[in-house]
Amino acid sequence: MNPQSALYVGQVMHRRTRPRRHHLRYRLFSLLVDLDELPALDARLRLFSHNRFNLFSLHDRDHGDRSATPLRPRIEAMLREYGFDFRPGPIRLLTMPRILGYAFNPLSLFFCHDGDGRLRAIAWEVSNTFGERHTYLLATDPARADIRQRCVKTFHVSPFLPMTLSYGFRVRPPSAAPGQEALVVAITAADAQGELLTAVQTARRAPLSDRMLARLFVTHPLLTAKVSAAILWEALHLWRRRIPVHPHPRPERQPGVTACT
Repeated sequence: MNPQSALYVGQVMHRRTRPRRHHLRYRLFSLLVDLDELPALDARLRLFSHNRFNLFSLHDRDHGDRSATPLRPRIEAMLREYGFDFRPGPIRLLTMPRILGYAFNPLSLFFCHDGDGRLRAIAWEVSNTFGERHTYLLATDPARADIRQRCVKTFHVSPFLPMTLSYGFRVRPPSAAPGQEALVVAITAADAQGELLTAVQTARRAPLSDRMLARLFVTHPLLTAKVSAAILWEALHLWRRRIPVHPHPRPERQPGVTACT
């Protein structure tokens, strides 16, 4: 069986249309990990570890309820709790790894397949700079290659975005098939007047190897720390441009889940 885990190297673009136009773009790479392959990856790679410190690492507690419980049973339990009755097959996580022990992921995606390998659900795990986390769990149509989903916003992310928004999600899922190396993840936030913000990640598949990890550490140094700093810098920029600030409506003490149909 061919390994499904890989790296995706590309960029992220953010475009705000109101009340003032604003645009930013930065380079990014993500780690796609088949959860069943984690033990083999930990054993094979020198620069990557699972639940241990390394140049690159992935820790189970960086996702969901922050517990040390392995990720796969947690995702399976969430699918059962919210009425997904298919027999889970491969579950693949798209996220930024820890780099030298530091992690911050504004968005991580769990691609949940059934026993026949069909993509049946996507869990969009969103984290904010207040240390809170929320998951939007949405069913997918296995017959569609380009997935489009919608959900009402229920989680405070940025003080420069109101809660009265709806999200549009679009994703071209990761694939190891020849000719399907491109990945697209897009989110639009809209209100009654139309689109307010669009964020798009585009990337191409690369092998998950020590050689590639070493190259990315040089070309994208301290990526997770830079992403965290960039969010704060952009917040300062928006504040100086007098974009309206929306206070935090309530603290999210425990990671919540919004299941959308």
